[in-house]
Amino acid sequence: MSKPLAFSLIGLALMAAPAVAAPICSGSFALDRDLYSETDLTNYYYDILRSNGVDVSRAEIWGGCVRAFVRQPDGTEQMQFFEPLGLRRVE
Repeated sequence: MSKPLAFSLIGLALMAAPAVAAPICSGSFALDRDLYSETDLTNYYYDILRSNGVDVSRAEIWGGCVRAFVRQPDGTEQMQFFEPLGLRRVE
C-alpha cells in the first residue's frame, strides 16, 4: 500500500469516527500529588462530593477533571465531570 493511500484511509477513518466532547479542567488538584497517591485523591473527591449531596457511586481523576458516576433518581448512573478545585460541575 502506498503512503498517500494509507494516509487517505487514516484520514477517512478519523472523519468517520464520532466526535466526543471532553471537558477541559484546570488539572490542578487540591492535594499534593507527591504526598498523595491517585487512590488517595480519588477517595478524597468521592468523600467531598458525597458530603456536598452528590449521590456518587464512584469517582476518579480523568484528564485533569474529577469524573464521577452519579446515581439519578430513576436508578440510572450518569457520568459527570467536576473541576478539581471548587468542584464546579463541568458541562
